[in-house]
Amino acid sequence: MAVEKEMDQAPQKHPLAETGEDITPNKDGGVLKAIIKAGVGEDGPMKGDNVSVHYVGTLLNGEEFDSSRRRNEKFSFKLGEGRVIKAWDLGVATMKRGEVAVLTCGSEYAYGKNGQGKIPADATLVFEVELFDWSGEDLSEAKDGGIMHRTLEAGSEYDKPTDNSALEVHIIGKHGDRVFDDRDVSFILGEGCDHNIPEGLERGLQEMKSGELAEFKLQPKYGFGEAGNADFNIPADASLTYQVKLTSFEKAKESWEMNPTEKLSSAEIAKTKGTEKFKGGEYKKAVKQYKRITDYLDHDSEFSEEEKKTSNELLLAAHLNLAMSYIKMEEFTQAVEACDKALEIDDKNIKGLFRRGQANLSMADPVLAKNDFSQVVALDPNNKAAKNQLVICQHKIKQANDKEKKLYGKMFEKFAERDRKIEEATKPSTELPTDYGGVFNKEDVDAPSNGGDAQSNEPSNSSQETSETPNTVGAMEAEV
Repeated sequence: MAVEKEMDQAPQKHPLAETGEDITPNKDGGVLKAIIKAGVGEDGPMKGDNVSVHYVGTLLNGEEFDSSRRRNEKFSFKLGEGRVIKAWDLGVATMKRGEVAVLTCGSEYAYGKNGQGKIPADATLVFEVELFDWSGEDLSEAKDGGIMHRTLEAGSEYDKPTDNSALEVHIIGKHGDRVFDDRDVSFILGEGCDHNIPEGLERGLQEMKSGELAEFKLQPKYGFGEAGNADFNIPADASLTYQVKLTSFEKAKESWEMNPTEKLSSAEIAKTKGTEKFKGGEYKKAVKQYKRITDYLDHDSEFSEEEKKTSNELLLAAHLNLAMSYIKMEEFTQAVEACDKALEIDDKNIKGLFRRGQANLSMADPVLAKNDFSQVVALDPNNKAAKNQLVICQHKIKQANDKEKKLYGKMFEKFAERDRKIEEATKPSTELPTDYGGVFNKEDVDAPSNGGDAQSNEPSNSSQETSETPNTVGAMEAEV
């Protein structure tokens, strides 16, 4: 019986090992696939998708060397990018959702001559794999699933477009089953909004290669958002699907590739575009252009004295205009940061001080705002706008002080009431107890106790605490 039990536990070669279809590109028999359970649907995962599987891996003789099922934890990886052995990239790409298959993998498609861990050199491996699901690559910075990317046809080059690259694309946009956009379009990356191309799609284009065909699924905030799009009859908060072919692109020069003249010229162009967007009330687009100026000109040591002067003028204008744009967008923290950078260039700049004052006042900090507006008035005594803002600051500071006084006044009233109750509760009684219980005699009751001294100190403590109140409030006023 013991022999039979040992035989039952001996490794058994998988019944479908070394059977099935040859799925290698050159049909060399290196990866054979046999289906145990067919999957559902017509679609399968594509290169770049994140796939989720269970697997059991054995040597050809049936000896198990790894199992996600034994760990009770699904395994996920990015398909087609060499994150796993070649056999997996080939085999899983042929599977459908819910499919269970056996992959027999020759060593050249597995771990080759070196082997790995329990896997000997030149080993043929057998994997039973179940495909559960897959999803595209999430390109959103927040990783909230807002921009999902899938490569339908691979591109032919390694380079990808960068901000300011000149693109030629064909786009097909869908809202539900309705095609709302089908066209060839040429534009500068970063200015797609001028061509009815949403922010999320521009972000996706930065990950494409020349000749690539890709699909993008955009959640509303990465599409046309709450406003929708009247030109395409897109309602508010609509999810969109785009199929995009990147026909070609001309990569823009990076800042480090430009000479000083090119940097100054590009900065001037960005300033002009930013001003156009600002005047049109498109503050978010204006911010993008003004930031380009800082990208071109920050941290550059190659400028001549004359070029440095021009650079500082452009940078000062960029930071001041960024501050104004952020104020319009009610992003006051960023506005303060932009003003700080402007004032690093010119610490007596009236616009920088005034706009920082506006931002600080909007963030309910009238003390800092008052300091900024006071500096403006000191530099320009006839500045009526700054004087008006100073009046508002003084009023808000007084309101804050009055509120504090009222708050602390109530607090100290409560302290005084508490002390009065303690004094009443601890005052010696003048009435004799009816029953001494054998513990006290009459003389003990009539005589003052040590506690009487402590009780007499209570009003003194209370008086000291109350007497400090005016100084505390006064100190707060002084600090403000």
